[in-house]
Amino acid sequence: MADFAGIADALMKGKAPEVKELVDAAVKEGVPPGEILSEGLIAGMSVIGVRFKNNEVYVPEVLIAARAMHAGMDVLKPLLAEAGIEPKGVFALGTVKGDLHDIGKNLVLMMMEGAGYEVNDLGVDVAPEKFVDAVNDGAQIIGMSALLTTTMPAMKTAIETINAAGVRDKVKIMVGGAPLTQAFADEIGADGFAPDAASAVDTADELLTKA
Repeated sequence: MADFAGIADALMKGKAPEVKELVDAAVKEGVPPGEILSEGLIAGMSVIGVRFKNNEVYVPEVLIAARAMHAGMDVLKPLLAEAGIEPKGVFALGTVKGDLHDIGKNLVLMMMEGAGYEVNDLGVDVAPEKFVDAVNDGAQIIGMSALLTTTMPAMKTAIETINAAGVRDKVKIMVGGAPLTQAFADEIGADGFAPDAASAVDTADELLTKA
């Protein structure tokens, strides 16, 4: 029987080689890849997400856990594709034009991947048109990040550009970053706001159910 608890535990401890080994063993036992993903990898990352939200673990632990998750995903990705297992949703994320900060963005990416989303990392200093391209490439949710108060207006510009391109009804937009508030998100016409990386998954899940 596949050791799902062992996979989750090794992931939470950041033991990448052990995660890979246990995922390999489960695959060889004939356990469906989707089951290994949800019961092992996603289960482990969910616990890390909750602990991060509660300040029980910090950025280094999340990064190490995410690296361990990727070791398992490297084994599962081709098998999931073969089995025709769809991701929970398609999420594209970038730090807005003029802002080069990426730690928060990268944490959100890891949390979203850990929750079963297909993630498209648009990088930093992202031009509004690049967000439009991401929608045209199939993103169901766009995440915009900003760490500086001076770059927050770039979020409004990006949303206006998406509106002008005629694709606003195809996508949900969520925003986040240290200086942001729910009031600002409402003011610029975003669909959702995440106060931190751990809450981003909850916000995205809510937006998808409303889609």
